[in-house]
Amino acid sequence: MSEDLVTIERDGGTAVVTLNRPNAMNALSKALRSRLFHVMTELNEDDAIRVVILTGAGDRAFTAGLDLKELGSEPGALSAANAEGADENPVKAIEVCTKPVIGAINGVAITGGFEVALACDILIASDKARFADTHARVGIMPGWGLSQKLSRMIGISRAKELSFSGNFLDAQTACAWGLVNRVVPANELLSHAKALARDIESADPAMVRVYKKLIDDGFALSFGDAMAHELEISSDMNGKVTPEEVERRRGVVQARGRTQQ
Repeated sequence: MSEDLVTIERDGGTAVVTLNRPNAMNALSKALRSRLFHVMTELNEDDAIRVVILTGAGDRAFTAGLDLKELGSEPGALSAANAEGADENPVKAIEVCTKPVIGAINGVAITGGFEVALACDILIASDKARFADTHARVGIMPGWGLSQKLSRMIGISRAKELSFSGNFLDAQTACAWGLVNRVVPANELLSHAKALARDIESADPAMVRVYKKLIDDGFALSFGDAMAHELEISSDMNGKVTPEEVERRRGVVQARGRTQQ
């Protein structure tokens, strides 16, 4: 069943979403893309869910990208995959999700799979994780944002090196380059992702939602416009916060600080 292609495990306010085609390295078939789109849309509309963790089944692959066997057997399938931007584009569904999405990269993230990883807000990598952009080698152009996002994350020269060569980037180098937040042992990947999710869950979900939007909207602007945008949003929202609310939250922050020492 298509529903088994993407599984959902709810753990409090966190949903663990798993791409579930381990025998095909979690390749993004048309059915899996559609299912992932609907799962992300459903979770975005679920008020009980505050954080989403996205990972792959098994330890070989987060996802190896678009299913090339399927693309090679269906005329027009490649252009249709890109045309999903207006419809069932799973990358867009991840990007527009108002809840933080943590990518738990358990294995290789290749080409379209790399683009899925880049759609996440935060990346935690297994020590077995590797990244590769093979668009140039397979003769197709990225359509889910990799050509623009990667250079902004790791620098244009490093992005060109990866995209022109198709070489793999190991997890530790990805961390050193700022692509992933941290690297953890493979058997501890989900526990680290869930621990971070619990930390995020403990914050006010409405505040996290608007803060995520502020960061994302500002990142798409020039620095000057982004600063002006922040001032506009903060002036509007901060003026509505009462002194009593500030004092209450200050106490909560202080108490949490003492427990984390």
